[in-house]
Amino acid sequence: MAMDHSAMASSMDGTKMVGGAPMLPSRNIVENAVNSKDHTTLVAAVKAAGLVETLQGPGPFTVFAPTNAAFDQLPAGTVPTLLKPENKPMLTKVLTYHVVPGRLDAAALMRQVQAGGGKAMLKTVSGDTLTVTLQGNGVVVTDAKGGMAHVTIADVYQSNGVIHVVDKVLLPG
Repeated sequence: MAMDHSAMASSMDGTKMVGGAPMLPSRNIVENAVNSKDHTTLVAAVKAAGLVETLQGPGPFTVFAPTNAAFDQLPAGTVPTLLKPENKPMLTKVLTYHVVPGRLDAAALMRQVQAGGGKAMLKTVSGDTLTVTLQGNGVVVTDAKGGMAHVTIADVYQSNGVIHVVDKVLLPG
């Protein structure tokens, strides 16, 4: 799986760095995400949607985690609108569309893609489907609207799952 190694560093024990912070495998998804300076929008959205407790639960979960830059690509005003209390159901649906039950690391995703003849269809926590394919040496996740997110940092292991950092926000149909 091709990565942008400038965005990723590993310590001697294999702990990955995301957003300038070590992502400790002993911590859960939320405990790690709050330390990444590249994921402050995602963390704010998870809090606004009331999903902190869920993502601190036993899981396991596979999370495709959009960076702040990914959220910045959405049309102007989208994020502030989604963070309003009256839009909590819509925000929850968008966020749970980035979460797949189970611990699907890059090797597991690639096995599913190969078994699926070049693509894997993943059922998300929101009940919708994401399509995973390989493009060159990288993993691409396609949403219901045809939007494509590239995995920029894979296999960030957590106590309750795995995170793959992505460069776009995925949108359900």
